[in-house]
Amino acid sequence: MNEGHSIVTLTPETTSLPAAPKAPQRLALRGDLLDFTADPGWCGADLPAAARWRPDHWLLVQDGVITDALPAASHTPGADWSIVDHSSQLLLPGFIDTHVHSPQLDVIASYGTELLDWLNTYTFPAEQRYGDPAVAEAGAALFVDALLAHGTTSAVVFPTVHKVSADCLLAAAHRRGMRLVAGKVLMDRHAPAALCDDVTSAERDSRELIERWHGKGRLAYAMTVRFAPTSTREQLAMAGRFMHEVPGLYMQTHVAENRAEVAWVAELFPEARSYLDVYASHGLLGPRAVLAHGIWLDEVDRQLLADTGAQIAHSPSSNLFLGSGLMAWPELEAAGVAVSLASDVGGGTSLSMLRTLADAYKVQAMRGARLSAWKGLYSATLGAARALGLDHEIGSFEPGRLADVCAWRWAHGPVAQARDARAARPGQPLHERLFAFMSLADERNLAQVYVQGVSHVARHEA
Repeated sequence: MNEGHSIVTLTPETTSLPAAPKAPQRLALRGDLLDFTADPGWCGADLPAAARWRPDHWLLVQDGVITDALPAASHTPGADWSIVDHSSQLLLPGFIDTHVHSPQLDVIASYGTELLDWLNTYTFPAEQRYGDPAVAEAGAALFVDALLAHGTTSAVVFPTVHKVSADCLLAAAHRRGMRLVAGKVLMDRHAPAALCDDVTSAERDSRELIERWHGKGRLAYAMTVRFAPTSTREQLAMAGRFMHEVPGLYMQTHVAENRAEVAWVAELFPEARSYLDVYASHGLLGPRAVLAHGIWLDEVDRQLLADTGAQIAHSPSSNLFLGSGLMAWPELEAAGVAVSLASDVGGGTSLSMLRTLADAYKVQAMRGARLSAWKGLYSATLGAARALGLDHEIGSFEPGRLADVCAWRWAHGPVAQARDARAARPGQPLHERLFAFMSLADERNLAQVYVQGVSHVARHEA
């Protein structure tokens, strides 16, 4: 932030919002702990130094904050601890979804079109309904609960253009104590009238939402540019001004997802060198910029992303489902660009980050690269946290981090259980089992979710 610009403060009305639930004062979770201390890189199957594997350990949590991890064989928590036994289950930090659309659960798995037709045929009609406060409130509750039920405890989210949709989404996440980054969508052209704002109303609504929610609990606000074709230069410039004026603000948008979309942007912004350059020229790129997809980028674009610290939210399920293309993940990282994982939805087909990782493996395999379970699970936990500048809070089991934790069954169903039994035999490398888990597991494997040490999902075997 440049000195001399005003700093937004929270309004008194936020103090009346419902408080997030409280964790047990002392909570001990027993299970097989896996987290990461660094990026394992494009490694093979061998256990990398960056992976921290601690089988049969206690994860100790006090007032929602991780304090320690101790071997269960030599330590037993005292009577003043609330004990939950997840023995023989895999404990991972909560997944972080860096790009997802909350209203698109209504159109997930819609048939037969590429990106631009899909928006007009399915997405825009669904999003228009979120101008109704009752629809917005119910949809927000469904969405955040669905995230938790899939093992995702933090997310970067697009609601709709309606102020009420952002308000309801942020309120729902706050009530559950979740880390969420979101903001009302900005669209002032090339969309149905019911989904268009204008520069004046968008600025007013954004300012009011920032004052109400930015920095409240675990929430952060994002200037949410739908994509370059649906915002005028004036609206893009307005969003850029907010990014310079408000500390800690994020920016989220889409870039270079589909070749027809890239060609349209070139027609609308002939002065720009590239699609990405449209955002750069309006002051929208920086360390808190999250750009979804990034398939059709060149070397100059990659360098611009690296220089500004902006990240690409890789959405493999969506890219496959809509036929958009295969993202060059290793090439982006080789240029110094941070890459995180995203479900997208409903262009994608599931909120499950495990299904998303399975599709990411297939996308990279088509390009001649092999995504290990180490790299995949890192990218959905600590890697995403680092890219968002939130690794001091989430993404690992380091003491001092908030206890966003998921307990997973290694296998669900007879086929996966048979595969897991073979992979778990003595002498087998851990990666064999982890990779089978990453490839075959989904939300049905989830046993329990904790957000700041508070249990939100408890699913028992059928």
